[in-house]
Amino acid sequence: MHAAKKVLDKILAAISVFLFAVLVLDVGWQVFSREVVGNPSTWSEELARYTFVWLGFFAAALVFSERGHIAVDFVVRKFPERVQRAIAVLVQLTIIAFAMVVLVWGGWRAAMGAWNQNLTALPTTIGPMYLVMPITGVIITLYAIYHVIAVLRREEIAVEASDDAEAV
Repeated sequence: MHAAKKVLDKILAAISVFLFAVLVLDVGWQVFSREVVGNPSTWSEELARYTFVWLGFFAAALVFSERGHIAVDFVVRKFPERVQRAIAVLVQLTIIAFAMVVLVWGGWRAAMGAWNQNLTALPTTIGPMYLVMPITGVIITLYAIYHVIAVLRREEIAVEASDDAEAV
């Protein structure tokens, strides 16, 4: 399970780096064509928008791998370790529910609903652009399941100690 997670982490990191590079090149071309050539590119703004959205979703999934999302846990840290583990599991189960309902189911419905809507400047439709939602929803769900198992097996601590908590 750990090996599969590491492979998925590397794939997500590579995708994120690739999408960021595409975004930088695209925006660079957009600025160059507008400011230097004097003939703004018609497709680069639309490509930048969708590349940015895909980058955001894939990077967010990678953050879930590291449990790096924002957590307001100063109250939870005051509970006994057993309660902290129960709350950590509950949080991950809530993440699974959100990812499955909003990202997977809702994202799939959005993609199918927009499948035949043409983009104005790119030779594709809007539907495939929305596929990032169910894809990353499944990935986030897998990571949340991984974290539930790891917390229950005591392979991960339930609540990360923050720097502020150690200073107090």
